[in-house]
Amino acid sequence: MTNKLHVHTQQDGITILTINRPEARNALDLETMRAFSEAVACLHDDPAQRVVIITGAGTEAFSSGADLHELSSYPSAEDARMMITIMGDALFALEHLPIPVIAAINGYALGGGSELALACDLRIADNHARMGFVQAKMGLTTGWGAGQRLLRLVGYSRALDLLLSGHVMRAPELMNYGLVNRVVEMGTALNYAVNYAQHVAKLSTDVVRGMKSLLQTGLHHPYDDALQIEREFFPPLWAAEAHAQAVEAFLRRDRGTNR
Repeated sequence: MTNKLHVHTQQDGITILTINRPEARNALDLETMRAFSEAVACLHDDPAQRVVIITGAGTEAFSSGADLHELSSYPSAEDARMMITIMGDALFALEHLPIPVIAAINGYALGGGSELALACDLRIADNHARMGFVQAKMGLTTGWGAGQRLLRLVGYSRALDLLLSGHVMRAPELMNYGLVNRVVEMGTALNYAVNYAQHVAKLSTDVVRGMKSLLQTGLHHPYDDALQIEREFFPPLWAAEAHAQAVEAFLRRDRGTNR
């Protein structure tokens, strides 16, 4: 593992992946891309994981995207295919982790940085954060899957507008577009994400994984099929110990309130 990506796992099953290149606005060079891909693969193999948080080191940038200073040395189409395969596969794997993934956007998320943010399930942004799909200005399309994710988040017309204009959005716009879930005070996105993750980590593992799975099912299956699959999650959870304990706690509180 490289020091360009910090991996910190807490005792409660929360893992924080920090892109650690603040001197380069947390741009992703090949070493960092490969380390990120390896880290995501390890998360897939660890059943103790509860929540993943992704952020950038420092206060200026979440990630400014691919490191063009390095990657300009790889000019061929085959070079490009190699690079987008590393990150495209990594973000697909990230998106399909069975646990929630939260982006703590602590500054600029541009180009590939915006693609990384969109591959997360939830996005918490500092109020000075900026996000922009600036690939067209560099003579490129999105390559790591953000076009398809953006389409599903904001719809066809808005997605095309954002991709063609390369408009860099501030926090209020990001909220209006539904691209972030919360906007928080400057410097607090990571703390907010950790607090949120701690709340999620206290919930039943089966419930959290079930919630994510049933929504993912809805993205990839016809509506009628997804409804039926969602129904299948409910009965075993109803009969599980976690539900029984929650009901007992509720009844105790209710009995105390009605006295």
